[in-house]
Amino acid sequence: MPWIDDKSVTPEASDPAPDLTSSVEKLAALYLNEKRKSRQWGGVLKLIILFYIGIILLSFSSLRLIDFPFSDKSIAAIVRIEGPIISGGLTNATDINDALTEAFENGSTAGVILEINSPGGSPVQAGRIYDHIISLKEKHDLSLYVVVGDICASGGYYIASAADHIYVDKASLIGSIGVRMDSFGFTDVLSKIGIERRSFIAGENKGFLDPFLPLSAQHAEHAQLLIGEIHEQFISAVKKGRGERLQLEQVELFSGLVWTGAKSIELGLVDGLGTTLSVSEANIGVVDTKDFTRTDESMGGWVRRLSTTFNDVAIFFNTIL
Repeated sequence: MPWIDDKSVTPEASDPAPDLTSSVEKLAALYLNEKRKSRQWGGVLKLIILFYIGIILLSFSSLRLIDFPFSDKSIAAIVRIEGPIISGGLTNATDINDALTEAFENGSTAGVILEINSPGGSPVQAGRIYDHIISLKEKHDLSLYVVVGDICASGGYYIASAADHIYVDKASLIGSIGVRMDSFGFTDVLSKIGIERRSFIAGENKGFLDPFLPLSAQHAEHAQLLIGEIHEQFISAVKKGRGERLQLEQVELFSGLVWTGAKSIELGLVDGLGTTLSVSEANIGVVDTKDFTRTDESMGGWVRRLSTTFNDVAIFFNTIL
């Protein structure tokens, strides 16, 4: 057996001991990183959930399926009528009546203020709002007050006369209790420019007020009967709403003229000078108000309503937590 020099043989290197401290630190760092990511995604998830909750609440609120009675304070419910009152327009009977219904049915409402700044419009739309106000007042033990801006004329005043009291600025324009029907006559235009018009009708009066035909005395009389009947409906509504406050000896009261707010007080068309704030405090006895107007369905209006909904939800959770 050959002799072996033990000193010349390199012993096998033994495996180093595992670094437990480094492994623990790595695991801890990994855990903390995962927790951080989890918190970040949790925050994003919460925002997404809140967003969808807001959309759902907004949808229900738009349909008047729910309300947010987050405060026990009584409020003055505000509904605004701005501009011409036209079917399908920005201000129409459907939107106004929906807003009035919501205002009257809200559990916190102590009184309703209808802000009007309108030159008038469709007598049908105005009549529907007038009738709805009368119906709501009979159903609910609440008063409705009108506060006028620059103008409350024609169909605007038709609506206002349903209120318990009407308040104006001294320079507001009030009245125009009348009806008009406008048309044009083009009987000679076509012949002068060499155009022949062909119109076929069934029914001898189907061409009533045709601007390309001469105005017959019979049609003119019938048109006057139409607007006269609507005028009487207007006058009847005003007399019913204003009652003995009207100075009926003023023969021009229903002539279609307008007056200043100051003069309208003398005529009994309105009750006094006032603003939304003064009426809310003096007549209703509250200072808090809530706007129930729902005529703006644009993106800006949608965003404002969503913001209001989130604000109501936040107030609610602050009161119960």
